[in-house]
Amino acid sequence: MKIIFDTDPGIDDAMALLYLSKLPEIELLGITTVVGNADIDTTTRNALFLKQQFGLEAPVVRGAGKTLDGVEKAEPVIVHGLNGLGDIALPAVDESGLAPGEASQFIIDTLRAHPGEVTIVAVGRMTNLALALRAAPEVAGLARQVIIMGGAFGYRGRSGNITPAAEANIHGDPVAADEIFAADWPVVAVGLDVTHDIVLDTDYLAALARDAGENGELLRQMCDHYARFYKEIMGLSGLVGHDLLAVTYALFPDWFETRRGPVLVVRDGIAVGQTIQMPETRKGGHPAWAGRPSQAICTGVEAARVLAHFREVTGRP
Repeated sequence: MKIIFDTDPGIDDAMALLYLSKLPEIELLGITTVVGNADIDTTTRNALFLKQQFGLEAPVVRGAGKTLDGVEKAEPVIVHGLNGLGDIALPAVDESGLAPGEASQFIIDTLRAHPGEVTIVAVGRMTNLALALRAAPEVAGLARQVIIMGGAFGYRGRSGNITPAAEANIHGDPVAADEIFAADWPVVAVGLDVTHDIVLDTDYLAALARDAGENGELLRQMCDHYARFYKEIMGLSGLVGHDLLAVTYALFPDWFETRRGPVLVVRDGIAVGQTIQMPETRKGGHPAWAGRPSQAICTGVEAARVLAHFREVTGRP
């Protein structure tokens, strides 16, 4: 399976990249970066560090440093730390792994080179994807699928984490998110409705550090900062593995329950960033959703299988 991983590392992004590094069934074609968990210089530096640390061969391609909605957002330092990776000490990175050009053009070129074969797994703001669509709308027809970590649709009372209405990646660039849901490529949203089932508790993190060696211990150190946030805000003894779940969906879609229908993102106002699906089963309709393609949202997941698989995979030599 050919994958482009669009990311804003980010601690849970690091978990997903370690996961990808251990999966021989996946051919990682590129790691594209975007502003989000930190500024674009920092997320690109972090991607280069993780590429080097995890032994990934895929190039890193720098992406968008500004969002399409034109709104500056504060960096989530309380969640990911000042350096985006839990404020662990970071060595100098090997910049030879940074490919020339822009992420949006890399996405266009890669989809054209492998029509019908490439899955985009996007776990940050959707800015790079929207820029690719604006420059070359026809590439939507060339993607195998787009799996995003983003959105919150209200299952089991799970709504936004930035506001009561909006999840962080969508809220970060609601214009871009709305454009990618409206495009003619198959999108699957792995949102807070299911990611909050993937809780890595203290015992799980300790076992991960033991089983996954140096990189497991590195993740545990990053997660100290992340876990403090979840303890203070949500009362969890552990943390939520949001981004790794988008990788799991690429591997095991049958572990998920989904619902289909067009999705609209609120672009402004008090509910900016809210994701609203018109289910296919709903009779009647509304002009705001008319003409949009039917997309999938995840409504349930076999969490125990996901957590067991992540631990088994990351513990491989």
